[in-house]
Amino acid sequence: MIGLTLDGLAVRRGERRLFDGLNLTVRPGEAVALTGANGAGKSSLLRAIAGLLTPEAGIVRFEQDGEGLDLDLEVARTRHLHLIGHQDGFRSGRTAREELAFQVGWSGGGPGGIDEAVGALGLEGLMDLEVRRLSAGQRRRLALARLLAAPRPVWLLDEPLSPLDARWRAGVGQLMQAHLAGGGILLAAVHDPLPIPARTCEIGGTA
Repeated sequence: MIGLTLDGLAVRRGERRLFDGLNLTVRPGEAVALTGANGAGKSSLLRAIAGLLTPEAGIVRFEQDGEGLDLDLEVARTRHLHLIGHQDGFRSGRTAREELAFQVGWSGGGPGGIDEAVGALGLEGLMDLEVRRLSAGQRRRLALARLLAAPRPVWLLDEPLSPLDARWRAGVGQLMQAHLAGGGILLAAVHDPLPIPARTCEIGGTA
């Protein structure tokens, strides 16, 4: 099982420092809701953890929980985490099936998990439609299907529930809870509360 530690993290965007001195430890089975005003740096923090943005200062560590061993950052980021951004990055002319297969394959997953993920997120009748014909909520469920079809222990989610209706917010909450029960961890940038128990880390305030 994998844990995550942020030590003295600082992130700058252009001329403005978004936050500094951020300390946070997340153990297997824990969820953290990242809160704060628009522009406070919640999305930038997720990108820094994922290695898509270089922090101005501080350390990101992934640890083999219980063994006191730090994982190689590149290995941890390429093999052990999923980042689902606010923008899904889909190619709108591909079918939902093609897009999901591509993303799962890129994440190192095989075709065996796709059917289960499609069923869990209610996508069965949508897979042969072009992505541009899907609603915002359907696109978000398609993006989240990658989490199930190519399992990884660390989930970094940017506003994961924002386009979903009440039914699917509850359904995705159940999937999050199952992920935590299996020893996974979850960090989510949110404006609304997560549908699962979670610690709060205010970005731009006290961590």
